[in-house]
Amino acid sequence: MRRNSLVVRLLAVAALSASVAACRQDMHDTPRYEPLEATTFFANGAASRQLVANTVARGQLNEDRHLFEGVVDGKPADTFPMPVTAAVMARGQERFDVFCSPCHGRTGVGNGMIVQRGFRQPPSFHDARLRNAPVGYYFDVITHGFGAMQDYSTQVPVADRWAIAAYIRALQASRAATVDDVPADRRADLARPAGERREQEAR
Repeated sequence: MRRNSLVVRLLAVAALSASVAACRQDMHDTPRYEPLEATTFFANGAASRQLVANTVARGQLNEDRHLFEGVVDGKPADTFPMPVTAAVMARGQERFDVFCSPCHGRTGVGNGMIVQRGFRQPPSFHDARLRNAPVGYYFDVITHGFGAMQDYSTQVPVADRWAIAAYIRALQASRAATVDDVPADRRADLARPAGERREQEAR
């Protein structure tokens, strides 16, 4: 009798374990649609849905036109939407070297490596037209592209576009700079080799 009772208990435990395991597996295999997969549930047959009309996703309410479009009063902005700090300039140089220098060159004259290999040469940032262009123009071109240049809105975030524009302004200013424009406490650095200066700045 006791043996039969033990067998019944073991069978009950086994059945319970199997049901729990099955439930857990069902949770792992919850029905879902892969991106761009077809479905018969919606009338247009697409499982991927458009945003609901007249709604904005969290974090995408880009109301500040100066920051997100480079525009002030309907015109390209002449000012930056944030303080241009040493950190912003360093970020702008880094992003410029990654995304811009292959065409525009490290100094912005339009002699990047792919230009040297036959790609169409862009204008120099030091031409009068571009020296006089507002910073919002650079933001717009990075965002939407221009001529043979593709847009970089996907690759370069908004803050980095402004940082690049700030660095372009620094490149332009450097062409007309004189020793008097260098802070007095840094003028001695001009006599040192460039490699030594970079090594010192990296410390």
